[in-house]
Amino acid sequence: MIAPKPCRALPMQAAALFTACLLVVLTLIALPAQASTPSVWPQTAVSKDGVPIAYEQYGTGEPTLVFVHGWSCDSRYWRAQIDHFAKKYRVVVLDLAGHGHSGLTRYRYTMQAFGQDVRAVVEAVGGKTVILVGHSMGGQVIAEAGRLMPDRVIGLIGVDTFDNIEYPLTRKELEQMIAPLVDDFQVGTRAFVEGMIRPDTDPRIRDWILADMSSAPPWVALSALEEMMQQYIAGDAAKIFEQIKAPVVCVSGDLWPINAEANRRHMQSFDAVVVPNADHFLMLDRPYAFNQGLEQAVHTILRKAAQQ
Repeated sequence: MIAPKPCRALPMQAAALFTACLLVVLTLIALPAQASTPSVWPQTAVSKDGVPIAYEQYGTGEPTLVFVHGWSCDSRYWRAQIDHFAKKYRVVVLDLAGHGHSGLTRYRYTMQAFGQDVRAVVEAVGGKTVILVGHSMGGQVIAEAGRLMPDRVIGLIGVDTFDNIEYPLTRKELEQMIAPLVDDFQVGTRAFVEGMIRPDTDPRIRDWILADMSSAPPWVALSALEEMMQQYIAGDAAKIFEQIKAPVVCVSGDLWPINAEANRRHMQSFDAVVVPNADHFLMLDRPYAFNQGLEQAVHTILRKAAQQ
């Protein structure tokens, strides 16, 4: 009797079947994840003067939180806030004209025109109940935008801005401030911005901020700085709030004092949240503490809106 030869086909067929089943299982696992996490694509709105304004939106529901960056910055400066706040609110980040991925064809970069940029984005996303969040120069921008949209904007949150909207500034002082940037924009900007950063800030964050802001288009940056500071010389930085009924809250670091009394002479409502051991870029160097402070500011505005 001849002994039967061992069958090699069965193990090979079993291996093939196992591999096929594994591929099916992996595919089924992957499909729901892809379906539940759609890609977020950047979008573009058109400002009043035709300049394209780049923006992105995350999360759903109202209120809509619209984040507006500061001078020579862009929407990347809010990177530590998007995921946190998109869990509960619709979050919109944008690049003002001349910044980031937005158009840069203006001759003048005024706060009023920046306000129109924000308005265009708010209208594009269809925000009905909006809280505007503005860092530094973005504070003056959201004031302009709030004046344009009184039916949509329920509150303004300034981030290390609104320290004193009555701040006295002369034309000579402004010229002295701008002169180093005119002479050598990169060197002058680095020196200008370095004083806004605490010595103990993570050097990687410090180096990135200084390199990024000093590489901004000089003609855009100089125009925007001139227009921003001119509002203090003319007193318009304070006067605009006399046209705004929405409450104002600032979330600031502790580098500079806040003159709440001066602000309340013009604002219908003003509150402040101070984050200790934080500098001008507290949303980057102290993100956890800043996010907690911003949550507090949002809740303050929602409470006041409910009382109206």
